[in-house]
Amino acid sequence: MNWQVIGGTVAASALALSGVTVGADAARVPAPFHSPGSARVWVTTPDRAELLHERAPVAFGSADSKLTTITVDPDTKYQTMDGFGAAITDSSAAVFYRLSAAEREKTLRSLFDTKQGIGVSFLRQPVGSSDFTAAAAHYTYDDVAAGQTDFALRHFTIAHDQTQVLPLLRRAKQLNPALKVMASPWSPPAWMKTGDSLVGGRLKDDPAVYNAYAHYLVKFVKAYAAAGVPVDFLSVQNEPQNRTPGGYPGTDMPVRQEAAVVEALGPLLHAASPRTKILGYDHNWTTHPGDVGNTPPGEDPETDYPYQLLSTPAAKWIAGTAYHCYSGSAAAQSALQKAFPEKGIWFTECSGSHGATDTPEQVFKGTLTWHARNLALGVTRNWGKSVVNWNIALDSTGGPHLGGCGTCTGLVTLQADGTVSTDAEYYTIGHLSKFVKPGAVRIGSTSYGTTGWNGQLMDTAFRNPDGSTALVVHNENDDPRSFAVAVGDQSFEYTLPGGALATFTWPRAGGSKLSPISLAGATATAVPAADAALAIDADGSTLWQSKAAQATDQYLQVDLGTAKTIRRVALDSGGNLGDYAAAWKLSYSNDGTTWRPLATGTSDGQVTNVDVTPTRARYVRIASNSTSDHWWTLADVRFYN
Repeated sequence: MNWQVIGGTVAASALALSGVTVGADAARVPAPFHSPGSARVWVTTPDRAELLHERAPVAFGSADSKLTTITVDPDTKYQTMDGFGAAITDSSAAVFYRLSAAEREKTLRSLFDTKQGIGVSFLRQPVGSSDFTAAAAHYTYDDVAAGQTDFALRHFTIAHDQTQVLPLLRRAKQLNPALKVMASPWSPPAWMKTGDSLVGGRLKDDPAVYNAYAHYLVKFVKAYAAAGVPVDFLSVQNEPQNRTPGGYPGTDMPVRQEAAVVEALGPLLHAASPRTKILGYDHNWTTHPGDVGNTPPGEDPETDYPYQLLSTPAAKWIAGTAYHCYSGSAAAQSALQKAFPEKGIWFTECSGSHGATDTPEQVFKGTLTWHARNLALGVTRNWGKSVVNWNIALDSTGGPHLGGCGTCTGLVTLQADGTVSTDAEYYTIGHLSKFVKPGAVRIGSTSYGTTGWNGQLMDTAFRNPDGSTALVVHNENDDPRSFAVAVGDQSFEYTLPGGALATFTWPRAGGSKLSPISLAGATATAVPAADAALAIDADGSTLWQSKAAQATDQYLQVDLGTAKTIRRVALDSGGNLGDYAAAWKLSYSNDGTTWRPLATGTSDGQVTNVDVTPTRARYVRIASNSTSDHWWTLADVRFYN
């Protein structure tokens, strides 16, 4: 496999215009750009030959490129990032304390230190016991004898966490002061529940119980803050639709009960800890079929749980929604964000190996590539403000655990011989957490891969608070893939091994004078007619295609909704090499009837940027101007002013 930069360090650009003739009222208008110089590169390969290995930097330049091009657009902004990480569960803490003090410190540094390690920046902590506990029995912070109650919370104590969990949390925050902490309970105290058990059941349907539970959660937040671990985020129930937990704490909490708890909790928490944001739901992208099947007779399975919750009066206290990975896909996050754009999306749990599991090598490869597509990239490209795995550390048996998951894995593993190994999740989180700082903003970048795997390049890009850029790229193909990365009018070419995950970073650079034109509300028609809208959805993995040899009667027409000033049209044919129009012509109109020429030209690569003098237009038609044996593909059409 070719692991090197094409031609050593080749400076190239996909942004130069090739063979363009403009209309009588148009002329080439360059977009000034100050080059960032070069990009640093870190790579992880499925065969472990490279593990967050820093390669030689690659220089930006301004030559032509015929390759699939990832266009990074700092002017297109999405969500602000809160962090990336896992959970120091009771089990993880026990694993850390089986290490010598020196080895424990070394392992913590490899996880939380931003220079010596991967800079984990987000932890999701259980409130009380989960399935991952090393204790002999499950617990909460206010346990009393069966049949008794404690509405005054006189028995409340976090003493259990003082021995191992809290010291580790404090050390993690010392190593990475930007670390954020989320708290999630697996169960309220048993005396608040039907069945008087931590395993299964519901909260008693009583306002006094809802109020007691709200005070319980506030006491936890205050106790953790007093112990040196402020809580930034809080959900009121982990996986509220998991009605039959397998021998570990869990609670069936329908929407009406979660809303009732949040309405009691909101004002109390705001007064006691204004920094702490409430997150709703904290469960899968879609309701698991098993959870639907376990719905009590006559009750709504609430497969639209987060939508219902955010439609209640309790929503005023809810910052957004937390998701898990065990059913559905990350596309559910974008659907919810579209319905409730004022609310955030956080991804808070995923664990378990993926792919073939016959050998450790297959486990590493399958887990690395699944997590890269679905979490590192799928979550962040679908509005996720965090990417959080489950346990940060487990032993080689996948434990210790008390009921629950027997196939969960950690970022690091304590092996039987006493050594600590780094797992695939260490690298999928590390390719984000080491380079994407809390407060970074996801910015525009053309991506051609899918979470389901289509063998293309998938990526996501971020602008850090210091102005630097981080671009994470995954080659979904088993074979090496060459591509270009373009920002402004500068770019470089690179080749990644099959299945590899890479992070590119470069410093603050002066931007182009061109700004993207929003296509929100724009529509498209085409000949052939199918799927025209897929060319203007800002998603390079969805395509408009001629699905036949190129001919002069083929075109894509975009209605911008209102007349807008256009200075550039980008024609991006994506990852299907060679499927660009051999020759094309652009026309524009303001009434959809009278058309004037805008530009004509030829293409010899996957991206062609057509620069014109400022032209006011509502409609733009991109037509094939020749014949070719190739299909014509438009993965992404972009307009700039």
